[in-house]
Order: sequence, then C-alpha cells, then structure tokens
Amino acid sequence: MALSIRKMLASGDRSSIGKADQVAELVRRHPKKASALVACLWDSDGTVVARAANALEKASRDLPAMLASYKQPLLGLMIEAERKELRWQLALMVPRLQLTAAECAQAAGVLQGWLEDTSSIVKTFAMQGLADLARQDASLQPMVLDTLRTLSRSGTPAMRARGRILLKRLERDRAGLR
Repeated sequence: MALSIRKMLASGDRSSIGKADQVAELVRRHPKKASALVACLWDSDGTVVARAANALEKASRDLPAMLASYKQPLLGLMIEAERKELRWQLALMVPRLQLTAAECAQAAGVLQGWLEDTSSIVKTFAMQGLADLARQDASLQPMVLDTLRTLSRSGTPAMRARGRILLKRLERDRAGLR
C-alpha cells in the first residue's frame, strides 16, 4: 500500500525537507493528487506544512495550472500565514495563478508587508513575488519598481542582489525588450 502524501511529508529527519522532492514528483506525474498536498498546508504539524509548501512550489514550477483550483484558498492562506517556510513558498506560488487586478493588488499588499519579516529569505522571495505580480498586472509596476530600487540599495545582501536582477528584468519588459 502506498504511503499517503501526509505520511510521506511527516517522515524522516525533522530538520530536512524529508520526502518533499518525491512528493513534488508524484504530484507532477499525478496532478489530481495535488488536493491532498494542498490540504497539508493547513496541517497542525509545522514540519508537514513546510514540506508541503516546498513540494507544491516545486511541482507548480512546471505545472502552474495545477494551482488554479486552489486560488482562493491560497490567497486566503497568504493572509494568515505566519510560518516563514510557508510565506516564502507562497510568495513564489501565488503569482503563478491567473489573478484579477484586485487579487494582484491584494497579494501585492501582503507581500509588501512581508518585506518587514524577520526572515531575509521571506523578504527576498516577497521581492520576487512582487516582481512576478507586476509582470502580470502592469498597474503594479511603478510601486514595485520603486520598492525594488529602494531594497536594491538598503536590503540584505541577498535582497540587493535579487533586486538588481529583478529590476533589470522589469525595466527590460517595460521597454518592450522581453
């Protein structure tokens, strides 16, 4: 009998990603299993939550459409997420969704708040998420460009480096050079 996704995520050394890569591959091959993985984002075990977020982010890189059915739950989770491991993965996943202008603005507001997080990784991926949202909704570009310019000068070393890359890409997009 195959292990459940939750059991796969719960097993192993608690300080590692455990079987998150195997779960990501399983969900890539069988996208209908994504619902079981998404459900783990609300698990009472923080390790399961972190590993589920990791696996879902990896699986959705190649198949972003797999997230479509979970748009509203993911947007809601974004508002309530407190765990840094969940926040940084949501910052990457949510912009992969087809969002309305209002949803983009909502997600951008949450990501702006995460720029004040104590975790440098959360801040850096919030920058990435903002840039990805600005590529989806051009009305966000002025705010995102200003934010990235500021953080490229004043953020952590990782934020400054990521900011320079994102600024280059967004400015090239605005110039129509894609």
